[in-house]
Amino acid sequence: MGINKVILVGNVGQDPKVTFYDGGSCVAQLSLATTEKGYTLQNGVQVPDRTEWHNLIFRNRLGEIVDKYVHKGDKLYVEGKIRTRSYDDQTGIKRYVTEIFVDNMEMLTPKPATGQPAAVQPQQPVPQQPAASDNGTDDLPF
Repeated sequence: MGINKVILVGNVGQDPKVTFYDGGSCVAQLSLATTEKGYTLQNGVQVPDRTEWHNLIFRNRLGEIVDKYVHKGDKLYVEGKIRTRSYDDQTGIKRYVTEIFVDNMEMLTPKPATGQPAAVQPQQPVPQQPAASDNGTDDLPF
C-alpha cells in the first residue's frame, strides 16, 4: 500500500483555463507558485529564494468553483495527488508533465465585501459609558 498526498500553499500564477464538456463535466487548470525564502549561511553566503511552479488540475464541481472565484495572484491551500504523464512533442521527443490532481481546496485571499465601496467611513464619536457604581455592582452587560 502507498500514499500519494500533496499539500501546497501558494499563489496562483495565471487565471484558470477552464474547459466544459458535454454531459456537464468541467476541468480547470492553473499554475501555483510556492516559494521557499532565501537565507544567509554562517559564512556569509547568500542562498536566494527558490520558487517552484506546480500544474494543478481541478475536476467537476471544484473546477466550477475555481472558474468562478479563483484569479491570478490569489493565495490557495490545496490537497491532492501527484500524477505524471508523458506525450510526444511535435519533433517526436517524449516529454513528461507532472500535475497535481486537487481533491480539496481553500481560498486564503480575503475578498472585499460586495456592494460596498472600499472607502473608509468616518469614525463616529464613541458615547461615554456611565461609571461603575461603588456598591460592588456595575452596569456592564457581561
